[in-house]
Amino acid sequence: MIETIQYKSLKWLDITNPSEDDYNFLLDDYHFHPLDIEDCRGTTQRPKIDEYDDYYFLILHFPYFDKGNKFIRIREVKIFWGRDYIITLGKAHWVVKKFFDEVREDLAEGDEDTQEMMATSDQLLYHILNRLMLETNTLVQRVGAEVDLINYDIFNRRARSIIEQISETRRNTILLNTTFRPQLRVLHMFESGGIKGFVDPEVLDMEDYWGNILDQYQKMYDSIEDYGELIEGLSHTFDSLLTNRTNEIMRVLTYFSTIMLPLTLVTGFFGMNVDFPFTANTTAFWIILGALVALMVVILIYFRRITR
Repeated sequence: MIETIQYKSLKWLDITNPSEDDYNFLLDDYHFHPLDIEDCRGTTQRPKIDEYDDYYFLILHFPYFDKGNKFIRIREVKIFWGRDYIITLGKAHWVVKKFFDEVREDLAEGDEDTQEMMATSDQLLYHILNRLMLETNTLVQRVGAEVDLINYDIFNRRARSIIEQISETRRNTILLNTTFRPQLRVLHMFESGGIKGFVDPEVLDMEDYWGNILDQYQKMYDSIEDYGELIEGLSHTFDSLLTNRTNEIMRVLTYFSTIMLPLTLVTGFFGMNVDFPFTANTTAFWIILGALVALMVVILIYFRRITR
């Protein structure tokens, strides 16, 4: 489905869940390179920007949480960027679609800020990327909150729950890291001047705008690397806690076994079906019982001294 916004000479076409007819429309009306159209059909493309004589083609990756709100998935946004048009393609990418609807409503109401944003394709592309960055930053902050929650709960919650949390958060941070790293190279091309755009620098210098996008992305990437290191450290700490708890349990069991061993040995002797001295004397039972209690006290005192 193709939806269009036009303000003066600039068009923004948003194509959600594109069909073959949509791809043919792009080939016939805009004469995009067939390899770009082929990339649009795919769903596992790498982040990149291709430069042509009269347009640029971008593929960017942005994360989102799945329906269970546990695991992060990656969705591709494909953008054709020309002098007087922006064409966005994606399979139901809610951020772009929501921003598209907002722009259409604001233009209908005569919003001056939106009209200024639609003055050039460079400015419109910047605002699309900026909106995607804001949504991504919200997601990154949520991952950071999960790391903080693990740090708080690691001493208070059950082991199984913490293991699940650590595993989920580690998976998410690894996925974000592998998504952000190759995309930084693409965004560096904007900030470094490798991508010229279509606006005359004397009229509007976009370098500061592209630098802002790169700064936001670099900050999020640095945060993800920090979260990755923190979750690894928390994982090692949790393993140490589990080991320490296991050692404590084994120590208690060892105390119990060591105390019971001599008592079992003594009672085993008297449990044999043979005659013993003083078996007819009723006070012998209390003497033996007292000796066992004294032996148990001596062993306990010994363990307390060696474990201080």
